[in-house]
Amino acid sequence: MATTVKEFFGKRVPEALRDHPARAKEVAAVYLFRISGSAGGTWTADLLADPPTCVPGETAKPQCTIEVSDQDFCTMVDGGMQAAMQILFAGKLKISGDPALVTKLTKVLQLGV
Repeated sequence: MATTVKEFFGKRVPEALRDHPARAKEVAAVYLFRISGSAGGTWTADLLADPPTCVPGETAKPQCTIEVSDQDFCTMVDGGMQAAMQILFAGKLKISGDPALVTKLTKVLQLGV
């Protein structure tokens, strides 16, 4: 089933954080997702909070910011790591902040899969 950005951040990630808070604690960072396009938006995944949260808007100081289009984000989520790498190398994925947290991004994205 194809993923929508709003379903991913509004339902799937919050449910995964609720059901598996220990996985979020392994990542232990604050990510800001800025998704452009008509189906996009901004979400903060605070994996340091107790309990961990994923909410609309910029609600905490991010340690890592991810910027990508709504179409490319959905391709990354549905296509896995290989799709994410292709989007990154094509220059369609912008990541700022702590570069070490980029390696943990897969765990963050897998929370909602």
